Amino acid sequence: MTESISSGKFITVEGIDGCGKTTQAEFIIETLVDLGKSAKIVREPGGDPISESIRKLLLHAEEAMSDRAEALLMIASRAQLTDKIVLPQIINGAWVVADRYADSTLAYQGGGRGLSVKSLNEINEFGTYTLKPDLTFFIDISVDVANSRMRVERDRIEKEGNDFQQRVRDQYMKLHESEPERVILINGEQSVEEVRAEIWNHIKEKFNL
Repeated sequence: MTESISSGKFITVEGIDGCGKTTQAEFIIETLVDLGKSAKIVREPGGDPISESIRKLLLHAEEAMSDRAEALLMIASRAQLTDKIVLPQIINGAWVVADRYADSTLAYQGGGRGLSVKSLNEINEFGTYTLKPDLTFFIDISVDVANSRMRVERDRIEKEGNDFQQRVRDQYMKLHESEPERVILINGEQSVEEVRAEIWNHIKEKFNL
């Protein structure tokens, strides 16, 4: 969709908690800005005042939340972010880098919670105006390595445990296998510098930079 509406580009960074995606998303933005590109970073859930309010509910709710409510809130947050920030930026020719996007719902609520990936994909398409990233990086690490990297204080979803995180990882792998040209598998257990170099090489090749 992005190719049909403007010269703007949309890159997403995905992976299980602790994979280092936030660090890499920030690196991509910094490099694009250094090249003179108009670029904006967003995070999910969040990135817009309404989406940030939903984020607080999703990650820190004290009451039990149903799996379907969680999925729909995630997509509601995404719909607001897409409408107010992502699409306007892309239409204006900017590069947008997202720290998580629609694939996270397929991985976490689909793989992790066991909800229908097909149904989630359909709702995602509605919430995102069918917007698809031009390029997605799946930074893959083992659950054991993720646990060694994660902070002691964890949010509601980070507390779900190893089996949950493994199911999330497995679903990400399925997404990579189904769309290998868009969802690029990156070995996140390399050094930060090696991951950066590999990601940037893919970006340069994809966009002829």
